[in-house]
Amino acid sequence: MLTKSYKNFTILFCFILLFEILTANYYTKWHYFAKPALLISLILFYWYHCKSISQKFKTITLGALVFSLLGDILLMFVNESPHFFTAGLASFLLAHILYILVFLKVRDSNKKPWLFTGVLLVYGGCLFYILKSNLGAMLLPVFFYMLVILTMATSAFLRQSSLGKVSYNFVLIGAILFLISDSLLAINKFYTPLAYSNFSIMFTYAFAQLFIVFGLLKQR
Repeated sequence: MLTKSYKNFTILFCFILLFEILTANYYTKWHYFAKPALLISLILFYWYHCKSISQKFKTITLGALVFSLLGDILLMFVNESPHFFTAGLASFLLAHILYILVFLKVRDSNKKPWLFTGVLLVYGGCLFYILKSNLGAMLLPVFFYMLVILTMATSAFLRQSSLGKVSYNFVLIGAILFLISDSLLAINKFYTPLAYSNFSIMFTYAFAQLFIVFGLLKQR
């Protein structure tokens, strides 16, 4: 299913993720290098393996990864100013929009998303109901962000199955993991602190990006 280079990169990526989690809790100065290293390594891996992919498709995907990297960097400074959280949210919003464009380029027009979308809307509605009383000025930005990430997950579901089972499943799992990661982040920030939040948020986020990239590279 995965070639040796993919497997070797996954091992390297896991080591970087472990380094990020450890530095976030114990060696905070190194965290400023460890966290960006996750997306930088993924960008380099995608760049090396995407030679057979069309330039437009490649550019949009790289844009999504670069905006994700920018979001990671901005969120490291949220303790300095709340504006960094807003800027980070905007960066990830742009990343999700670019992922939507990438996924919809290979949409299966015969696939009906109503049941999948309905489940996501119930999930998103319950989450927003839990958070809304604590959002304050962030209510509308968070509401809009939630709509976009739900759309991103739906667009992953709508990709053509003919692209290959590995490609389709990897991207869909990655999109769902991204939704889970953002949900954990929102609950941790706006509702109640979660135990081991750094691990759960970063684990789901890192593998969301990894699965999406692998899935897009495996697209036939």
